Amino acid sequence: MKKLINDVGSVVADTLRGVAAAHPSLRVDVENRIIFRRDAPRPGKVGLVSGGGSGHEPLHGGYVGYGMLDAACPGEIFTSPVPDQIATATTGVDGGAGVLHIVKNYTGDVLNFEMAAELSGDEGVEVARVLVDDDVAVRDSLYTAGRRGTGATLFVEKIAGALAESGAPLAEVARVGREVNDRSRSFGVALTPCTTPAAGTPTFELGDAEIELGIGIHGEPGRTRAAHREAREIVRLAMDAIDDDLPLSGETLVMVNGMGGTPLMELYIVFAEVAAYLEEKGATAVRSLVGDYVTSLDMQGFSVTTCALTGELTRLWDAPVETPALRWGR
Repeated sequence: MKKLINDVGSVVADTLRGVAAAHPSLRVDVENRIIFRRDAPRPGKVGLVSGGGSGHEPLHGGYVGYGMLDAACPGEIFTSPVPDQIATATTGVDGGAGVLHIVKNYTGDVLNFEMAAELSGDEGVEVARVLVDDDVAVRDSLYTAGRRGTGATLFVEKIAGALAESGAPLAEVARVGREVNDRSRSFGVALTPCTTPAAGTPTFELGDAEIELGIGIHGEPGRTRAAHREAREIVRLAMDAIDDDLPLSGETLVMVNGMGGTPLMELYIVFAEVAAYLEEKGATAVRSLVGDYVTSLDMQGFSVTTCALTGELTRLWDAPVETPALRWGR
């Protein structure tokens, strides 16, 4: 294993020190492992908190800032943040209008955010939750009851974050966040496994001519293992799974996401095939992202996330945002 680390036990803390040094717009609490927007809490504004295991960067810390999250809680690699950590973040961003938790549907995340909401409630903070469960690959997995939460997490954070920035109340911000999740679907494909620093070996095995269809962002198994083939055929398998679950039509927000180790050149090849598929279905990618947004350490592969847009959702997506990993309009 070759990784640019100092020590296996300090990877997350060292990462947070780097985030603090690189981004003065953030306030990083290395001891409690929380990344805050520097001006949080904002009086009268709904606070947004998300988090999850490290190893998925830029999710979630890369999306802290104007128009998105007020705080992010990184856990150990592929491990949920703990309740006290989340509760500290929650009370730390409460400006009197309540706090929205955006939670990916993994058992550890769900339980720990629930406990944190109870702890924060004891401190007088009103907390609502959006549970993200957009992955159509499998119904249950090693880490979940129900669908996994993956790429749509970014969509929820951006769109709900824009609404919160405008001064909307907690119930409305939560409603829009849930609508985004309901309108979003994802499917991932792995060409290679990833390697966690602690293990030092790949999380699973794939033959040189094999791919995993429906992979999870922690390396969980997908629907099936298959022979490697042309990009257009792999994309069709992914898009068929999305379209079968929620038929594609109309104006669509599309993200082709790298898993951490995929060249951008290949991701654009994938996006071209996704766009062609959408056209066949009478849909159009009117807003798009191509790049590494929800990764799995050094895994090679991609995921596709779609969201059926409305006028309101498009307006909120286009609203200004200024975070380390997503920035436009300011």
